[in-house]
Amino acid sequence: MAEKLRLMAVHAHPDDESSKGAATMAKYVADGHEVMVVTCTGGERGDILNPAMDRPEVLADIPAVRRAEMAKAAEILGVQHRWLGFVDSGLPEGDPLPPLPEGCFALVPLEESVPPLVQAIREFKPHVVLTYDENGGYPHPDHIRCHEVSVAAFDAAGDPDLHPEAGDPWTPLKLYYMHGFSRARLVAMHEALLAAGLESPYGEWLENWSADRGDISHRVTTKIHCSEYFEVRDAALLAHATQIDPDSRWFAVPLDIQRSVWPFEEYELVRSLVDSTLPEDDLFSGVAEKVTL
Repeated sequence: MAEKLRLMAVHAHPDDESSKGAATMAKYVADGHEVMVVTCTGGERGDILNPAMDRPEVLADIPAVRRAEMAKAAEILGVQHRWLGFVDSGLPEGDPLPPLPEGCFALVPLEESVPPLVQAIREFKPHVVLTYDENGGYPHPDHIRCHEVSVAAFDAAGDPDLHPEAGDPWTPLKLYYMHGFSRARLVAMHEALLAAGLESPYGEWLENWSADRGDISHRVTTKIHCSEYFEVRDAALLAHATQIDPDSRWFAVPLDIQRSVWPFEEYELVRSLVDSTLPEDDLFSGVAEKVTL
């Protein structure tokens, strides 16, 4: 594609951009397009999941550490980056669940959290926006709020009567949900590992997959073949050293098996102002014909 087009991915926390759609973003950057990641919160309440990073000096300033990790991941992916500046809500645990902390992203009213993303959209002018589905990809309160804010901002950004303080109107042409954790993908990886005589970390996960969670495979409209950028994705993941243990199941499946079994990343087209035939293999399908740059 000769024209330079623009893609925006909206995420809840630093590290989400590297675990969801990272190879897709690296591919489009390599193709000469502009990509921006917007991170809604600073990830301040994320647990340290890598034992090697569970150190006093890291715990003493988690916000700064996570900002540095995000900067490194953005550099690896080749994307532009923008913080929205909200505070991580944390993942409540217990029965009953404890209340969310006061002032956190999930509790900020939409009339306060939507305008900053509208402004980001109007300034970057993306043709395509990526975000989470109504379940947040998984039911973290910040992921669900990210979905709500993203959809509202996508719809509002082109309306001159809404949020005039956020800049001149800009209408993105397509909105997608990211679907990276389908049951079908886990089954494929699990079976491929066993067939290769390797141990699979996914057996228990699949056994405990709740019936009400279902599978989203039937919702996928768009598959982006991007396996040549899986190394870039993994490098960006490892940049988030507080969150990603290099010995974790993120890296359990050898890249050659991944490329053979599941060489793409999956999306669901939920809004489109251009003509595009489903299924798609390009997030910009129909956009170039519509855009005058």
